[in-house]
Amino acid sequence: MPAPTTRFADIDGIDPRLVSVLERREMSTAFPVQAAVIPPALAARDLLVQSPTGSGKTLAFGIPIIERLDRGLSTPGALILVPTRELAVQVAADLGPIATGKQLRVAAVYGGAPIHKQARAVREAAIVVATPGRLEDLIRTRKIDLRAVSILVLDEADR
Repeated sequence: MPAPTTRFADIDGIDPRLVSVLERREMSTAFPVQAAVIPPALAARDLLVQSPTGSGKTLAFGIPIIERLDRGLSTPGALILVPTRELAVQVAADLGPIATGKQLRVAAVYGGAPIHKQARAVREAAIVVATPGRLEDLIRTRKIDLRAVSILVLDEADR
């Protein structure tokens, strides 16, 4: 893996405006998993990444998603499947503030919350973070359109 001192600004393919957003959030240095994963992910390579909790996986897949989606996209272009509502909320909270720098919205959809509010949110979201059960509910009731999804992430696929 690359040295732990790789700066986001030094990773080819990350827009300087996104680097500025990251730096404003006090994130200028990439974790090793991020430095290793971001370049091939930006090149649209299929990846299988295994890394411990807290190692920076969310931004490792999140930054390339944000970079690859068109500015201002308002229909789901990326789908991130997660096993729990807590993880859905966390991933959306981590990516949302960064995605706004490119005028992209992130929606978290999970069971135990009003489906009508989540259905409204996914209509405007470029990135949808979903638990499988709630995604199935939204598909079954035709409240989500996945035809434009070109990026799929299975987070915590070992669970």
